[in-house]
Amino acid sequence: MLALALAAGLAFATAVVTDSGETAQAFNVTPNQWSPGNIISDEVFFNSTSMSVSQIQSFVAGQESGCTHTSGTTACLSHYKTATTTKAAESGLCSTYTGSSSESAATIIYKVARACGINPQVILVTLQKEQGLVTSTAPTSYMYRSAMGYGCPDTAACDSTYYGFFNQVFMAARQFKLYGKYAPSGNYINYNGKPWQIGTNQILYNPDTSCGSRTVNIVNQATLDLYIYTPYTPNQAALDNLSGTGDTCSSYGNRNFWVWFSKWFGPPNDAGSVPLGAFDSAVGLSGQIEVKGWVLDPNTTNPTNVRISVDGNADTVKTVRASLTRNDLAAVYPDAGVRHGFDVKLDVSGGLHTICASAVNVGAGSRNTKLGCKQARAVTPGLPIGKVTTEYPEPNGVHVEGWALDPETTGPIDVAVYVDGKAAGRQLADTARSDVSRGYPHWGADHGYSIDVAASPGTHSVCVYAINTPSGGNPRLSCDKVTVLSGKPTGQLTKITGSTNGVSVWGWALDPDTADPISVLVTVDGVEFGRIVADDANSTAAAKYPGYGTAHGFYQSLKKKQSLGDHRVCVYGLNVGSGGNARLGSCVTITATQ
Repeated sequence: MLALALAAGLAFATAVVTDSGETAQAFNVTPNQWSPGNIISDEVFFNSTSMSVSQIQSFVAGQESGCTHTSGTTACLSHYKTATTTKAAESGLCSTYTGSSSESAATIIYKVARACGINPQVILVTLQKEQGLVTSTAPTSYMYRSAMGYGCPDTAACDSTYYGFFNQVFMAARQFKLYGKYAPSGNYINYNGKPWQIGTNQILYNPDTSCGSRTVNIVNQATLDLYIYTPYTPNQAALDNLSGTGDTCSSYGNRNFWVWFSKWFGPPNDAGSVPLGAFDSAVGLSGQIEVKGWVLDPNTTNPTNVRISVDGNADTVKTVRASLTRNDLAAVYPDAGVRHGFDVKLDVSGGLHTICASAVNVGAGSRNTKLGCKQARAVTPGLPIGKVTTEYPEPNGVHVEGWALDPETTGPIDVAVYVDGKAAGRQLADTARSDVSRGYPHWGADHGYSIDVAASPGTHSVCVYAINTPSGGNPRLSCDKVTVLSGKPTGQLTKITGSTNGVSVWGWALDPDTADPISVLVTVDGVEFGRIVADDANSTAAAKYPGYGTAHGFYQSLKKKQSLGDHRVCVYGLNVGSGGNARLGSCVTITATQ
């Protein structure tokens, strides 16, 4: 692996941007904080759930200031896409990775992290320390070809077997798991012929063995993984200039990993001291958002605090004691106790809000732990809410669809439709609507309605009301002008062809007085040539007149001998109810030839 990536000219990011736009504080490293035997903790290194796809994408985009490479095989990392292949599950290594014809770099990093149980932050930092790929505004094909430095020993050319961004990310993550599986059996040998191990190891400063080595007591598997992958430790010259170069005996791979990780994500090796937890849910209620999760600190079994903010506003920050019983924690953290849950209701205005939560540190450890951010939509207390999502005329009436709910109950409520100020229909809004359950999970999905009301031909005022429960005002959800159609047929003639053997016609036709198919009359030189039932599916008619269904298309060849020469062909929709027959488009002259 490329252990000698120079640090000269590296421009370190100073903050991490979350999905909500909230900025997480970076950690400024100094040489005396370097711990060669504990570069990164196992808790951090193998935390495969630390970032979502959107968080990875947002983070990468934030590191590429000034990037103009937005497409192709050398696009900046936030714009890069490539095909991936399916990888079968391997016991003790990685679960199945399902390939795709095109995946973003963020998706690949996320899916590999989950499949192989490696922190996506570790993958991002490795991409940076090997090739500078995360911050590059003009990546090269080589940077993607050998993105993780996998199969690239310091003493030989890279192995082409492992070329390609996806191959590099997957194989490197898999390799980290291989070390844990086989290193205890002595399968990985150091330069001095001794097995790499958790414990005492002699580690070179540089591939040039004349530069010397030092004894390092490696305390965990994660740090051992980094050393087997990049088998050098920085000398004092490299540590004295953390953002630059040292001397001719300096190496920078593991130093740069530690510096980049610290500056982007915080100290990688104090996870055993900082708090941990989970932000389980944020659910909008009536005038409130309910926030649930758990936090605990390794330094105490007592309940600790969680800090919650609304929309990034400092005035909304609320610190709450996480002391509710969470029996599910006992199996995972048996020594921590179970009184670490929180369930908090925050008073908010109606609308969409972003809620962020952090576990507050106690005792040892250098920082609070961000648990993440979630969005939830609260409902203003009082009157029902809802929406008319579909409204169109149909034969002898109007069709109305939408949803309605009352903040005071999770049960369904009635919806009433008025036509020209008179009650025309009423229905319980209790059909499933996935958009409602997504936007208002507390109330569930069963708040949809679909109502057909009668109306005579002509233009009408159609108003829809949500009926309050148990009592109170009934808010109007909409009030629109809708024209109910009547009269002669309408349609479209799209094509006519003819020969001495007959005539073929294409198009659609319907009568506004019925949703049933109607007949189409074809004349040649003013004489009836044949009739067709317009009952084929036709998307044009369905889109223009959704209240009439789809069965209004026609395509048919009328077989009948006719003389050579020119003939005038006309097509008519035959009327049903009021009105008269209607010609569809213009008559067409066709020439019958042998």
